[in-house]
Amino acid sequence: MLTKEAIEEFIKVWYKKLDVHVPMVEVLPMLADKELEMVFPETTIYGHAGFEGWFQRVIRIFFDEVHTVKLVEPVIDGETASVKVVVQWEASMWNGPDPFSKRIKADAYQTWEMKLNSSGNPIISKYIVDDLQYHEGSVKL
Repeated sequence: MLTKEAIEEFIKVWYKKLDVHVPMVEVLPMLADKELEMVFPETTIYGHAGFEGWFQRVIRIFFDEVHTVKLVEPVIDGETASVKVVVQWEASMWNGPDPFSKRIKADAYQTWEMKLNSSGNPIISKYIVDDLQYHEGSVKL
């Protein structure tokens, strides 16, 4: 069964893995495959293959990332949950041939759909960035 505590811990671990750009083998088990849908400001991706392509691209652009979870509000229904997440995202980004990197800082308002996998572990089946609110002085995507 999904619990608020398990969801909060999952989200904390998820963002830590994104911050340090872990190998795909550590991230993919946290995601559903066939029904996975992830909606980002720049694209929508599906399944593990879509996530891998997106992740490999963004880790070559963004670095020095820090995700700070500000809000986790799950609505749990047995083995599924809809979760409102607000995370502050900071990252340096470099787009060649620019001579310098730039810093982005924004609050990402998200809606996640989570469920339990066959082993009883939480996974993400849907991940939507509903809004991105930039902090003053931040560059924009």
